[in-house]
Amino acid sequence: MKLHALTFLSILAVSVSVSADVTLPRVLGSNMVLQRDLPVPVWGWAEAGEKVTVSFAGQSKSAKAGDDGKWMVKLDPLKASAKAASLTVQGNNKISLDNVLVGEVWICSGQSNMEWSLNRSMKAKEEIAAADHPAIRLFNVPGHTVSPVPNEKAARAGSWQVCSPKSSPGFSAVGYFFGRRLQKELGVPVGLVGSNWGGTRIEPWTTLAGFESVPELSKQAEQVKNYKADTKVGGGHPSAIYNSMVHPLAPLAMRGGIWYQGESNGGEHMSYYHKKHALVNGWRKVFQNDKLAFYWVQLANFQKENQNPEGGDGWAKIREAQTKALDIPGTGMAVITDIGAARDIHPRNKQDVGSRLAQWALHQTYGKKDLVPAGPLYKSQKIEGGSIRLSFDHVGKGLMIGKKTGLEPTAELKDGKLAHFSIAGEDKKWVWAEATIDGDTVVVKSADVPKPVAVRYGFTMNPAKANLYNKEGIPASPFRTDSW
Repeated sequence: MKLHALTFLSILAVSVSVSADVTLPRVLGSNMVLQRDLPVPVWGWAEAGEKVTVSFAGQSKSAKAGDDGKWMVKLDPLKASAKAASLTVQGNNKISLDNVLVGEVWICSGQSNMEWSLNRSMKAKEEIAAADHPAIRLFNVPGHTVSPVPNEKAARAGSWQVCSPKSSPGFSAVGYFFGRRLQKELGVPVGLVGSNWGGTRIEPWTTLAGFESVPELSKQAEQVKNYKADTKVGGGHPSAIYNSMVHPLAPLAMRGGIWYQGESNGGEHMSYYHKKHALVNGWRKVFQNDKLAFYWVQLANFQKENQNPEGGDGWAKIREAQTKALDIPGTGMAVITDIGAARDIHPRNKQDVGSRLAQWALHQTYGKKDLVPAGPLYKSQKIEGGSIRLSFDHVGKGLMIGKKTGLEPTAELKDGKLAHFSIAGEDKKWVWAEATIDGDTVVVKSADVPKPVAVRYGFTMNPAKANLYNKEGIPASPFRTDSW
């Protein structure tokens, strides 16, 4: 009897000890990068009432686990450091996170073109061999998982890896090239968190609070509010992917996010504009950063070229919605209608995509005002008799006719002609137009339209001949000046 009692007490002691152990979310681990210059949440779980102390870089912060076992401390803003350090978490047990750096942290999300790995991209062999960057750290959210309610703990284990030829091949190519340029130009460590899933729409990545922030999306908000823990959801259900693949990362301190998605919403127009607002609003709230930078990729040129000057086919209108969403403060858009592939929805040139996203971040987030953030963006038109004069933002050092070939820098065609401009009068009949660069403006006209009222440029699924650039070599975004 005594022996049985002692055995029971021993088992009870072990179980109490195990249940009291402090645990951390998967995204907090050895080899990670902590965000500089912002408060840094460190959180996890422990026995209710247990005191937990977090120590790092001369700071020590303590908290008690609540009745639900959750605890959180916030480290004061840290200075960037490429010197490996340890972060310790002390409660009933001690956890030590080693080889921790301090720098810039970004999430890389979206569908297949963001998921597209380095080992499947242009010049993959050479790029992987050169991917020896100890100051870049990679965390990939593993698998494709969903949940009807927000999960605080990840469905599958992930871990931080030091960027190397061994760890980089399966990581997002766009994310890698974005991070590589940031690390090189900022000179601080960069942490990249990949959470992506090919073939997915924007709605599953959006939070309930995001849907609720946009009146036009009340139907989606109501649908998500009705989910219960046992509701069956799939990869197409609103909030289902966010709940499982993004929520467990929060509230990780981050500078921003990059986003490459839209093909699965490709038939939409302004509905996608509303959804983009909801996505950004929701992520800013859950990551507790209303200034979270957010940069996305406009959809590339794809499929057969349309010879009709009216255009408006395919992805023309979702690109317009992506452009309109730039009215969200702290956002930007990489235009890539010059590097797509007519027969491949996954263009292999991810280098320019990552670099153009980084161009925005370096200019707008990091204050490098000597860089122009993007190619020309349509600003306004002025009718001048039989012609229309177009003005642009982000002209940079000037406008030019350009040609992009592979990974080569855009070449200026000094004797070239602007293409893919069309013009219409009040009869709304579109014809191909003659367009010329005049200083920082473009003048468009056609003998067939004596009284023009509107212009379209590259407003089609595959504007293959569109060739307006700024002299920094970045293409102009497709646009139209009408609302027909």
